[in-house]
Amino acid sequence: MDQAAGKALARALGIGVLGGVVFHFIGLPLAWMLGPLSANLIASARGADVRVPERLREAFLGVLGLVLGSQVTPELASRVLEWPLSMALLLVGVAASTAAAAAWYRHCGFDSVSAWFASAPGAMTAMILMGEQCGGDPRRIAIAQSLRVVLVVLFLPPLFWALEEPASAAEAASPAVGGLGLLLLLPLVIPLGRWVRLPTPALLTPLLCAALLSGFGVTRLQLPDWGMALMLWVLGSAIGARFRGLSSAKLGRYLAEAAVATLLALAVLAAFAELIHRWVGVPRDVALLALAPGGIGEMAILAVALDLDPVFVAFHHLLRMVALMLVAPFWARWLGRKTS
Repeated sequence: MDQAAGKALARALGIGVLGGVVFHFIGLPLAWMLGPLSANLIASARGADVRVPERLREAFLGVLGLVLGSQVTPELASRVLEWPLSMALLLVGVAASTAAAAAWYRHCGFDSVSAWFASAPGAMTAMILMGEQCGGDPRRIAIAQSLRVVLVVLFLPPLFWALEEPASAAEAASPAVGGLGLLLLLPLVIPLGRWVRLPTPALLTPLLCAALLSGFGVTRLQLPDWGMALMLWVLGSAIGARFRGLSSAKLGRYLAEAAVATLLALAVLAAFAELIHRWVGVPRDVALLALAPGGIGEMAILAVALDLDPVFVAFHHLLRMVALMLVAPFWARWLGRKTS
């Protein structure tokens, strides 16, 4: 890492600490994720050079994957058999929410291709590349996708806190510490995930490895409170620092557009989450988080931090990502023919 990158990282993390302290003393939920995220978002919009290197972000995503995989138990297989209805509702909900958000972006002046790929809730890199190949604007797609993730992360915890204030978000017992030796797997398994071309390899490869070890009762990772706070601090800072280089005026306009699109998508998906709650018996907040149009990594962070059945949430977000990766090429081809 060169000197400039080192200073940008130190600046991002320092600003993240300030944001975390402010959010903590105000008493907001998920202070050590939302505080660093918000503070770095404001700093980047004001022209500050804040950066979190991709390798560092991936390392902490790997830790998150180990934490998620450690939630798997031998009893999980019986639970998966209960989820086909929620899986079907997820897929229909994704299609409906994408259509609603795309209609709004078309109203905002997006071309048809950019509107659809900006609205697809997940597989961000693939959506940007496919949208560009079909003649869309990759910059607008990337900004809309990134802002949607940020807004979902900002909207949901205060919503849960205000409506239900679950004990898990504020009063959950501190987990026992254990399985820290699993962290030594990260330098081995993340490159393996890239080699086999898994989506989001930094998260999914450690998750699968930890799930196997935990499922067979070998070992599982349980972080202390300070370890969870450290993970949230770095990942929150990384999300907020994505918007370096955007002027305040442009960021404000893009935020307004993305906020409406995100609220539309959330409203549609909340209706499907209510159906899952009623028909499958999943708690309402877990169902909403499982369907929320954020990235799998960010939603997994919220699930772990709020103790909202992280296995159910991660499984459904992984299903959504796989479905988008399978359907998007055909949809891209159809849009490309329609545009030409």
